[in-house]
Amino acid sequence: MIKKLIGKLLGKAPPPPPVPAGPPLGQRKDIPVAEHGIDPKLLDDNAVRVVRTLKEAGHEAYIVGGAVRDLLVGLRPKDFDVATDATPEQVKALFRRAFIIGRRFRLVHVIFGRGREHEVIEVSTFRAYLDATAADAVAGNEKTSKAELSGKSHAVDATGRVLRDNVWGPQIEDAARRDFTINAMYYDPLTQTVVDYHGGLTDVRAKVLRLIGDPPTRFREDPVRIVRAVRFAAKLGFGLDGVTRQAIAPHAGLLANVPVSRLFDEMVKLLQTGHAQASLTQLREHRLPHGVFPILDLVLAQAEAGGQGDRFVQLALADTDRRVAAGKPVAPSFLLACLLWHEVQGRWSSLRDGGESPMPALQQAIDAVFDARIGDISGRGKLAADMREIWMMQPRFERRFGNGPYSLVESPRYRAGYDFLKLRGDAGEIGADLAEWWEDFALGSDEDREAMIAAARDAHQRGPRRVPGPKSAPRAEADVAMSRAASESDDSEASFAVPARKRRRRRRKPAGGAGEGSALPSSGGGADHDA
Repeated sequence: MIKKLIGKLLGKAPPPPPVPAGPPLGQRKDIPVAEHGIDPKLLDDNAVRVVRTLKEAGHEAYIVGGAVRDLLVGLRPKDFDVATDATPEQVKALFRRAFIIGRRFRLVHVIFGRGREHEVIEVSTFRAYLDATAADAVAGNEKTSKAELSGKSHAVDATGRVLRDNVWGPQIEDAARRDFTINAMYYDPLTQTVVDYHGGLTDVRAKVLRLIGDPPTRFREDPVRIVRAVRFAAKLGFGLDGVTRQAIAPHAGLLANVPVSRLFDEMVKLLQTGHAQASLTQLREHRLPHGVFPILDLVLAQAEAGGQGDRFVQLALADTDRRVAAGKPVAPSFLLACLLWHEVQGRWSSLRDGGESPMPALQQAIDAVFDARIGDISGRGKLAADMREIWMMQPRFERRFGNGPYSLVESPRYRAGYDFLKLRGDAGEIGADLAEWWEDFALGSDEDREAMIAAARDAHQRGPRRVPGPKSAPRAEADVAMSRAASESDDSEASFAVPARKRRRRRRKPAGGAGEGSALPSSGGGADHDA
């Protein structure tokens, strides 16, 4: 106390606060199968093959991370990652189809199979733990300091966020640099032994998420760990330990420094791991800052406002969770199209009210929503094309005469567009009879289709049918507007139009197939959604 007072009187600056030491290295514990109880039937054959190949070549190799965590709770992991002491170049040399990827973390992707059925086993090299004081400091970030980062193995930005981490080390340090104790375990499928340095098995059984080391330091190294904490808590039903929970709010602002593409990938994982609704609950609880996930900002705002928009989104999220639970594929384009649909509708309506023609107005509304909510991300072109086609189909569904229905059902993305239409019907946005008509038309014979088109044409010529009740007038006006937009769609040369093809008879699907769910789970939807 006296030294501090004297230093203050002499104008000396106080000493800087002590830098937290790196995470504890822990102590290796080999856990036999009798204790951990992992079922070998849950293992992936290709992952075991990668481990065996590496070990036969004289290297250490283990299934690692989230796969071990899921195996311990009796779940079959969606992805299997492998960690080894072999360098990326040594790994690549052992496999016929292997590719070194990444700058921040150099990894090897080992490919098995081809086409949609291919599988990727991600192989990482054990990394040394080096704290921020041992790294090269870079003033900018990944984009602004590319030249400065070139050739560096370990670099951080001004906040301590790791920009490069490619210094190899022993397994004990590799375990220390992982985020949560439950993700820092290694499993040898050949000996059925789990290697645990930080009490991960104990935390799995206690259902606790605990960061390895000092939480503020670990969040500064990689702010995305905050999002991962939210996602794991939702997926596993685990709680955060007190120290980790308290560190989230003061460091959430660091997410603003994370590249947009990486945050977008994390958002998609939040929504497509089968626990989307629980993830949103966790986001509300931890109050992550506005602007981190622009799409989820919109979803949360709709949830607070309630109404038809929120009902539509909740149905989409629930159907996604059910589809993931059933082991069916889900594409981000379909779910994101659901989350942003009502904002597209609002902008579309405003543009039409301003005198813009329906289809150009819809195109402009879509572009505006993409710029506001998606931004400049890797892969945006393919994602945008799929979402745009789903949205642009919706007015076309209103036109049920002429050649339009034939060309629409032959569209490669018809199934996704129809599932989206059915979800709108389930949410009460449109009459359920419209989706039923298209289901019957898609499954009908040529004679059935001709009769349905004739009946729809007669109904159109008589004018829009009014539905009894207080909402009949707005519903009729909406039908007229959508029908006009659909007519413009089929009569124009817009990029989304599909040329008429030769009519063919569709084989009727087994009973119950198309009626399993509204959006994602319906029959045929898997192939389309896995885009």
